[in-house]
Formats: sequence, C-alpha cells, structure tokens
Amino acid sequence: MEIWVYNHLTDERKVVEVQQPEIIIGRDEGSTVSLKSPFVSRQHARIFRENGTYFIESLGLNGLTVANRLVAYHARLKIEYGDEVRIGEYSIFMMEPTARRGRRGVTVITPRRRLVELEQVIHGELLVRLNLRVASQVAKADAQYIGLIKRHLAELIADHLGEVDEEMADHLVGDYLWRSTLTELNMRCTGKMTYAYGYEESDILQGEFEKTLSQVVGDILSDFPLRLQPQTLKEDAALIESDFPNQVRRIWPRLGGELKRYVVTRMLSKEIEDVVFGYGPLQDLLEMPHINEIMVVGKDHIYIEKEGVVSNTGRSFFSEEVVNSIIERIITPVGRRIDRSTPLVDARLPDGSRVNAIINPLSLSGPILTIRKFARIPFTIDDLIERGTLTAATAGFLKACVAGRKNMLISGGTGSGKTTTLNVLASFIDPDERIVTIEDSAELQLPQEHVVRLETRPANIEGKGAYTIRDLVRNALRMRPDRLIVGECRGPEALDMLQAMNTGHDGSMTTIHANSPSDTVARLETMVLTAVEMPVRAIREQIVAAMDLVVQISRFPEGSRRITHVSEVVGIDQDTGQIITEDIFVIRGPRGRAAAKRDETRGPTKIGPLVHTGYIPEFAEELIQKGFLDLEVFK
Repeated sequence: MEIWVYNHLTDERKVVEVQQPEIIIGRDEGSTVSLKSPFVSRQHARIFRENGTYFIESLGLNGLTVANRLVAYHARLKIEYGDEVRIGEYSIFMMEPTARRGRRGVTVITPRRRLVELEQVIHGELLVRLNLRVASQVAKADAQYIGLIKRHLAELIADHLGEVDEEMADHLVGDYLWRSTLTELNMRCTGKMTYAYGYEESDILQGEFEKTLSQVVGDILSDFPLRLQPQTLKEDAALIESDFPNQVRRIWPRLGGELKRYVVTRMLSKEIEDVVFGYGPLQDLLEMPHINEIMVVGKDHIYIEKEGVVSNTGRSFFSEEVVNSIIERIITPVGRRIDRSTPLVDARLPDGSRVNAIINPLSLSGPILTIRKFARIPFTIDDLIERGTLTAATAGFLKACVAGRKNMLISGGTGSGKTTTLNVLASFIDPDERIVTIEDSAELQLPQEHVVRLETRPANIEGKGAYTIRDLVRNALRMRPDRLIVGECRGPEALDMLQAMNTGHDGSMTTIHANSPSDTVARLETMVLTAVEMPVRAIREQIVAAMDLVVQISRFPEGSRRITHVSEVVGIDQDTGQIITEDIFVIRGPRGRAAAKRDETRGPTKIGPLVHTGYIPEFAEELIQKGFLDLEVFK
C-alpha cells in the first residue's frame, strides 16, 4: 500500500510505499513513516490489520484525529482507504497503489470495487464463451443448459482466482457470513430457505467446510436474544446487524486459509450467477427481511431504506446494459415493456414487490429502478400497535368502522405506510363478503377467501389495449362486490369510486396522497374535476355523502410511521362552503398542539401519543347499537 503525506505548513507532499503488516508513524528515524515536527510524538500512531479490517491506534499524547474524529490515547479506531489522519501539521492518507487524484480529489479503488471489476471480466468472458446475451435465452434455459453455464463459470473462476487479493477475499468472506446468517435466521423464523449457497456436487472436503460454516453461523445467532417468530423476523435481523462486525471479529480466527478460498470461489460463482439468472447485486437485498425499499440510480449507486432511513449500499452493476436487462427480466413476465417509446413502467416481482422503472430519455441519470419490497408476512393490527403506528383504542375504533361498513380514505405521503394500513384494516372485513381489489401493481394480501384481484394493464406497442383503474372500477361494479378496495385514487377514477360508495357499496376503501385530512378532501375534489365538469358544491355534496372517515398517516424524520389523525367527514360549512372534518383521534405534542406540525422556533416537535380529542362521531350510536363499538375506546 501507500501512505500519502501532506505538510500543510510547507505544502510538501510525499508518498511512502510500505509492505510491512504494521505501520508506525512518528518522529523517530526508525518509524515506517517519519515526520519531523515538534508536534509529533516519537511513536505517534500505529496502523495494523486485524481480521480483515485496518485500525489505527494512538500511541502519543500530542493528539490524533481520523476523519475529524479524535482518537484517545491508546484507543484504536477503524480506518479505511482515503480517510484523513491529522497529526500535527500533517494530513496522512492510507491509499491503494492504484489510487489516483481526480478533479474532485482522491479516488480510491476499494476491495468491493476491485471485486466488481473482476466479476465483470469473468462475466464478459462467459458471455463470449457461450455466446450468451444477458436478457435473452437464459430466462428459458433448461437444466442441461444451466448446468453448462455453471461448468464454464467454474472454469473461468478457477482461472482468475489468483487475482483475488487478501482484502478482496476478506470482503467476500464477511459478505458470505452476513448473507448466510440472514438465510439461517429466515429459516428458523419462517421455515423457508431464501437461498442455498451450496454446490450441486460436494466432495468430502467441501462437506467439512459446510459443517464448519454451519457451526460458525449457528454460533453467531446463539449470541443474540432472538425471538425467532415469523412476525419478529425484521426486528431479529436488525438486532443481528447492529453487532455483526463484533461477531465477525470473534469468529474470524476459526476460518482457515482453505476455508476462505472455498467461500471466495462460491461467492464469486453466486454473484455472477445472480447477474446471469437473477437480479444481479439486488438479489440478496431482495432476500434481506429488514430492507423495505431498494433504489437504483444508474449503474453505480444502489440505495436501500431500512426503518425509514436511506443509505448507500456501496454496490454497483457492471454496466447500464446489465441494469436494463434486469429491468426487462422483471417486467417481461407480467406483460409490461420498456423502451424509448415507453420509457416508464410499473410492474411487480413474483413475490408481489412493487417495481417502478424509468429510462432514457426521461431519466438523465441512467436507468432508475425502485422496488418497494413485498412483506412476506403481512402486518397485523397487533404489529402496528407494537410499532406505535396507532394505539389499541384507535385500533378498536377502526375495526368497528370496518365491521360497520364505513367508507374510508387512507391518506399520507410517499412511503408513509398507506398500503400497509389499508391491508391491515381490510383484514377486518367479514370473510363471507365478496371483495374486489383494484391496483396498478397487485400488493394487497387479504386473508379472506372470496377476493377478486384486478390489476391495470398498459397499452401495447400499437398504443391499444390499455385498462386503467377507472376502467376496472367501472367493470367491478358489474361483478356484484360487497366491498370495493382501490389501491390508490389519483385521477378520474375518484368520481367512479365516490359513485360506488354512494350506490350501495358501503365499507369501501382507498388510499390517496395528501398531507392532512383537509388536504385530502380538497385533493379529492380536484381529482373528481379531472373526470367531469360539475359545480364544486355538487362535488362536495357527493364527497360528504360518500366518505365517512379520513385516516391520516405520516412518516417522521427518525423513520417511524404513525397515524396522526382519524377524522370524520361531517358536512359542508354553510358560510364558507368548505367540507368540515372533525378529528376523533389525533397525535398531540407535549403542549397539547398537533405534533405532526413543526415548531419553527424550536425545531421538530416531540411526537406525542395518539389520543381521543373528545369528539364522538355522528355514526357512533349506530355502531354501538349493532354491537361493533364500545364507548370504552374513547376513554
């Protein structure tokens, strides 16, 4: 490696090439990196590698910072290529020999980046050797052809295995342990295997390796207080992730050189197979239970969202052509297409995950792919209560409203949990009722048996054959539904939905994008106006006659999703002509005001509990008489 040294006082620069496993930085002549300054201790810092990770230890009393973080005397801190180490008037960087200066400073080729480049070479040679095309005949390949591909891939990996250096190998081994731990966790929680990492054929030595790896993964899991229930899978995965680096350091000495080589070979094979047969670097992200959303921006950036927080995975695709091929692999089975004439598409994965893709000429950042993952185990009302989305009292009230066939609008911003809330509330519908669901991409997972699921279809290549939500709503009214559930209203279909609610289909539900109950009814007015020209007063009368409740849900900055309002649509104000909504339950801050707002002088308001406002809805007596509601929920 190289140590780059820059003196801020003299503007001197030098590069020190080092081969030693341990680097001493100090004023002494014998130091690996000698710095002549009274602000530098004789032995100031030590850089060393442990279990595949570099650390820096402070040996002197004159101060040491890494990436603006102070390292206490005799303390140690993880260090990565490109991190700035400040000692006195010096800035020091630990760099790869291949690192170079670009217009924006230092560009570092990390072990992950080097692996991607190696895998790209192997993948390219595989395409040439077998005349493969990433998105062509592989999808229809039989077992014999797949076996041929794997045999050639194994030969190519063996040819290139010598190019995997120690850091690349350590990265692959750590990645394997993480994926295997999550796979085993999923197996223990749900009884289902998400991915098998073994070979089709194994000799005795490989069997011993498998046994050792299985024991290591089991030991990692045994160190955590896991609940191992289907409904706790996400929480268990997050708990493991929080301390996983320490667990890897603990078990690292048990992994010998031959075992690591075995894991490296398997991981290279797995990652290239994912590109040929699956979804490339997205494959295992789709299998990780605690990831909610995957966002691809071009070939170089893959982001994920966990618990409302977005982060960069550091992963990348080989090329934009591979991204495009993955998009085609996703959308082709569901009858969608994407090209320059149709550069935007909505689709879904076989497990139901929602997919949106957009390419050039609409996207100037390369192919954009967004995947909202499908919950393999649907949330229940107890899950939402446990997560603080709503209270038990609010849950009891909403359950009574569903049973009492009250029409509901679930409103919120993007990613706030509208579809999840809709799915949970719809599960309260009597199983004897006929339910018709209408969605752009089918996501709802209702437990009832008598459910008719309808999904929109875009136009074909000739511009014909499109069926919109509005078309399906109109058709659904001829299918004798007891309840009509529309995944999302965002256009003219709002008029048909209101008419359905006003003509005997009580208890229907839909979602809408809006930021408050008053915004929700205003947006509904606007959507109806896109369908028909009629007086605003008439539209408002239709809304008041059709809608009973607005359930407002928001995502807060720390990632939590909370129901902030449950409001009744009461009527029309005779003076202003506006629709009146009354809050039944609302989140309040510490001083009694609505906590969904922001205090401009004090910053974000502390989130308070969801409480009853004291208002009793007009339909409460009806629900009480039918035995659906108990007044205890309002206490």
